[in-house]
Amino acid sequence: MPQRIHVVPYDPNWERLFKEESALIGQILGPNLDCIHHIGSTAVFGLCAKPIIDILPVVFDLSAVDGQTGAFWAAGYEAMGEFGIPGRRYFRKGGDRRTHQLHIFEKTNVQEIERHLAFCDYLRAHPEKADEYGALKRRLAAQYPDSIDRYCDGKDQFVRRTERAALLWRRGQTGAAFLNK
Repeated sequence: MPQRIHVVPYDPNWERLFKEESALIGQILGPNLDCIHHIGSTAVFGLCAKPIIDILPVVFDLSAVDGQTGAFWAAGYEAMGEFGIPGRRYFRKGGDRRTHQLHIFEKTNVQEIERHLAFCDYLRAHPEKADEYGALKRRLAAQYPDSIDRYCDGKDQFVRRTERAALLWRRGQTGAAFLNK
């Protein structure tokens, strides 16, 4: 059965679900875990989303994560490797009724980490952009309820444009140094 695209109104429980799952991820990764972030639409207050909690754990040694695949499997996660982003380990939980996604990066992968964090921070700071994104997601979910590929393709231009704006905005917030690391 293909993944059904279901966009729902913001749910304040998403933050609690993130914290609960973060504790489990912390147990699995142990001392290899540097920090952990709630990313994606469920991390932006008021933004509608597919009810899937995206989590970005930052680790000291990415190769050590590969040795923990069994522990992730025991916790209900499916290991997907890099899954299109070099230097990432992607895990998903819940199969076609996905509940959580992990995007694990090594601490040295500043560009990918900052890209993900800047996008969420930008939407939090610019509610009109979050509203625009929410409207787009609702429209695409209605148009392509059974095609995750078409849904994602439909968001791609908005996400890329907003990511660029977010990184420029973040430069102004924190200085340009983070992009040069």
